[in-house]
Amino acid sequence: MIVDDFDSRPGSATSLLRTIVGAHLRGVGGWMSVAHLITLMEAVGVPAVSTRSAVLRVKTKGLLVAETVDGQAGYRLNPDAVPMLERGDRRIYSFRQQGDNDTWCLISYSIPETQRDARHQLRRRLGWIGCGTVATGLWICPSFLTDEVEGILAGLGLREAATLFIAEPPLLAGTHAEAAARWWDLDRLDALHRSFLAAHADATAAATTRDAFSRFVRALDDWRPIPYLDPGLPPRALPDDWPGFDSVALFGRLRETLAAPAEQYVREVIAAR
Repeated sequence: MIVDDFDSRPGSATSLLRTIVGAHLRGVGGWMSVAHLITLMEAVGVPAVSTRSAVLRVKTKGLLVAETVDGQAGYRLNPDAVPMLERGDRRIYSFRQQGDNDTWCLISYSIPETQRDARHQLRRRLGWIGCGTVATGLWICPSFLTDEVEGILAGLGLREAATLFIAEPPLLAGTHAEAAARWWDLDRLDALHRSFLAAHADATAAATTRDAFSRFVRALDDWRPIPYLDPGLPPRALPDDWPGFDSVALFGRLRETLAAPAEQYVREVIAAR
């Protein structure tokens, strides 16, 4: 199973390339020439030499497959990566906020020391999709993430090592906000949302399609990890000044304003070569 590369730092050449591939390659038939990729990456400030290195890294991760079309060297989207991108679309473009009385998914697992690496990968991937840690071997997330949890367990061959419980809101000694602060790194999520707001609040207009492409890809690249790491906790589990609501709204405005002209720029680049 191909998974998203959450180790790539937003703004890096590799992360920007993955963002461009994920957002635009399927819409133009699944293939682009190397020249197309270089032109698009130059629009977001990445030089050709860095693009070529990023392409090799992304290819190694299984996202792209080298393919020559009509004498032009290029890359096709790996069909095996499509499910990962489709899951990403749902997360990135349709942020879900849990209601105060909605159900939860509890993940209980017991993995022997002989499978230490698999256990480590499970913890990493549960963290990547926004699960919180209640105790050793017990994780929690909104129940609408259950299918993603199932996919992680199946992909790692650990389904028989885990039991999932769909549960009502927990009964707590303190408040839901206090529990959430223990189970999730809310300070980190808060910082991610505030950083996104600070970086992109003025990016909602563009004079040209190239400018729209640059602004939207930069914003999308910064936004892309956030709806994975932020599970969309219910309001009562969040601080009163939670910036996530404003961050989600800003991304919605950026998409509404910039996504269409950004897509148009991609088509212009392909048509010109």
